[in-house]
Amino acid sequence: MTYCVAVLLESGMVFASDSRTNAGLDDFASFCKMTVFERRGDRVLVLLSSGSLAGTQAVIGLLRQQAEAGDGEPSVWTARTMFDVMVLVSDAVRAIEQRDGPYLKASGSSFNASFLVGGQIRGEAPRLFRMYAEGNFIEAGEDTPFLQTGEAKYGKPIIDRVIHTDTTLAEASKCVLVSFDSTMRSNLSVGMPIDLLVYEKDRFEILHRRRFSEGDAYFKDLSAEWSVGVRKVFRELPELVW
Repeated sequence: MTYCVAVLLESGMVFASDSRTNAGLDDFASFCKMTVFERRGDRVLVLLSSGSLAGTQAVIGLLRQQAEAGDGEPSVWTARTMFDVMVLVSDAVRAIEQRDGPYLKASGSSFNASFLVGGQIRGEAPRLFRMYAEGNFIEAGEDTPFLQTGEAKYGKPIIDRVIHTDTTLAEASKCVLVSFDSTMRSNLSVGMPIDLLVYEKDRFEILHRRRFSEGDAYFKDLSAEWSVGVRKVFRELPELVW
């Protein structure tokens, strides 16, 4: 299991992912689930992955191979729009599924790789998508300014209440981290390190990226203050009248 969330705001975008993977109750490891393609002045693309680690790494590997080929074939560097990027990701997902799917099925497993993909290419506004394992995808908008994948249910309530399109990047970053704190308290299969990236609209370069490891002072303070605040608000709620 994993947890990834991406937020599309008027002022930019926020991306975050955990790093825990597991193949059983006693087999945990950490792998970065955030992939960035950045060409300053032209484009910033961020992919957050969930599902089978072998499947997601294969898809990312194929996208990197296309990007490095420089042979004139379509790649994340030649895509004209974010929609074109999503078509490339979709094609990569389906190519890996066609290659590995029959072997996975024979062993009683299924192909499982999904992505949150967002960013900005010069000439259009920032855009955010969710790609499903089948290769189809949806796009975030004003009514739904954030997308999640993986273990989403524990972190969704706080984001629903706090984040709107006019929320600042700073406030959205705090909210996303609180959603991770809530998720990790309820599901041990989601865990640190947490990778956080903030992209400012029309900058076409990444200025803010940070990894929160176990024991991080800021994250510990944020978690503690949130717990105290929730309990305080709860005590101040109106008493039930029978």
